[in-house]
Amino acid sequence: MASPARDRFVAHHTMSTCKTVLRIWPKHRPPPPLPLTQRRHESSTRRHRKLLALPEAPSYTADRSAPTLIFNPPSSSPSVFHTPLKFLPKEDKRQQLYAAAQTYATAAAHSRQASPVAAPGTPLSSPSLMPPRPSAALPAPVREPYEKKYHLTTTDMDEIRRLRNSDPDKWTRVKLAAKFGCSQFFVGLVAKAPEKAAAVARSHEAARRKWGTKRRIAREDRERRKALWGRDA
Repeated sequence: MASPARDRFVAHHTMSTCKTVLRIWPKHRPPPPLPLTQRRHESSTRRHRKLLALPEAPSYTADRSAPTLIFNPPSSSPSVFHTPLKFLPKEDKRQQLYAAAQTYATAAAHSRQASPVAAPGTPLSSPSLMPPRPSAALPAPVREPYEKKYHLTTTDMDEIRRLRNSDPDKWTRVKLAAKFGCSQFFVGLVAKAPEKAAAVARSHEAARRKWGTKRRIAREDRERRKALWGRDA
C-alpha cells in the first residue's frame, strides 16, 4: 500500500521532468552580431522600368529628322592602327609606320630565345608556363607525295580488262593497280566485273543479317546522316 509521502514525491518528480519548451527556452536571447537593416529589392515592375528609363546620350540625340552620321568616339587616344590600310593614300606616312612596326614585331619574335625546357624534343622535367616552340623543319613524310600519272595507253587498258575478266578473284583491283601503277578507282572504271560485284554484295547482305538491333539502328542512322549531308538543315 503506497504512502502519501511516496505519492507526493512521484508527483513532484514527474512535474519537474515534464517541463514545457517555453519554460526551458531562455527568456533573454543574446543580440545578433550584425545590426538589422531594412533592404529593398528590385522585384517590382515599376522599379525595373524606372531603372531602364535612362536619359539619351547627347551625341545620339538627333537634332533633325533627316538621317545623320553619329559620332561618338571612345575615351582613348587615337592610334594609327585603327585606320585600315586600304583607306590610306600611298604617300601617307602611316603606311611606313605600320610596315616598320610589323617588321620590328616579326624580328623580335624570331630573335627571342625559348627556354631549353620548352624546346621541341625536350621532356618537361620542370614546370614551365611557356608552350613548346614549333620548329621550322617539318617531319619526314610518311610516304611519298602522290602525283597523278597519265602513262597508260589503250593496250594497257585492254590488258587490264583481259586480266580482270579471266580471273577476278586473282586479279583484284588492288593487284591490278599495283601492277600498272594506277589507282584502284581507275581500274574499277576501266574493267568492271559484275559477277564479282554481285558476289561481294551477297556476302555483305549475309553479314548484315547477323547484325543485332543496336548495330542495325546505328547503321540506319549513319545512312540517314549521309543522305542529309547535301541538304539544308
